[in-house]
Parts: sequence; structure tokens; C-alpha cells
Amino acid sequence: MQEFYLKQVTWATHEAQLRLIREQVFILEQQVPVALEWDEHDMAAWHLLAFNQPEVAIGCARILRSGSIGRMAVLQEKRGCGVGKALLSAAIILCKQQRLKRVTLSAQTHATSFYEQAGFSIASDVYLDANIPHVDMQLMF
Repeated sequence: MQEFYLKQVTWATHEAQLRLIREQVFILEQQVPVALEWDEHDMAAWHLLAFNQPEVAIGCARILRSGSIGRMAVLQEKRGCGVGKALLSAAIILCKQQRLKRVTLSAQTHATSFYEQAGFSIASDVYLDANIPHVDMQLMF
């Protein structure tokens, strides 16, 4: 199993690393249009980065102040090592620390079982986001 660690970061200090992962996973791999990937929420959101060595980021997650987890991504060659699970767990802990009562996310349909294992339940019908099937999911505290 590969060693990695998580770090809570800001957009101001780690924008380049956050962009690199999201461009690789969402824009290049999943063909999400550039205009849909970048929005006004990054500057104010909480961000988590996973590193497998100092300053080499391999995964990320974004948590909006409302408790919405999104932009979870792990580089393709680093998947299956627990990075995504660790990012999700850390995001949930962060939301609990902020005394939020509910965490939401928009999950690609192929990943719903991953989120269900963490306690999330499906809260919507399937819809398309960036031409990819998604469902809304939630976790109540």
C-alpha cells in the first residue's frame, strides 16, 4: 500500500496543485468542459490535498462552507490505494468540526457505492452534469 498524507490547504496557497489534479482528472480524463470546472467557489472553499511525497499532490477535495463536498479527484495511477476514502473521511470530519448538520455531494453514478459505504444516501434521480450521469447524495449528522 502506498504511503500518503493529507493536508488542509487554501486556494491562495495551493492553486497550482489543485488545478493540476482537477485538470488531469476532470478536464483531460473525463472531458469536462473547462468553463464548467472553474467557478467562483474555489477561493472561499476549504480544500484538502493528498500528497505521496512532499509537495507532490495526488488527490484533492473541495468543501463549500454550506457542507457540499465536491471536486474530489485522485490521479488515475494513484487510485485504489485509499486516497479517495481518506479524502472523503477528512472532508466529513471537517464538516462535523464546523458543526454542520448535513453534508451533500453530487456523485457520478458509478461512484455511489463508494459514498454509500461512508454513510451517504441517494437524494435525487439521475441527472447529467457535464454530460456525466450524477445523483445528489447526503449524509445527516
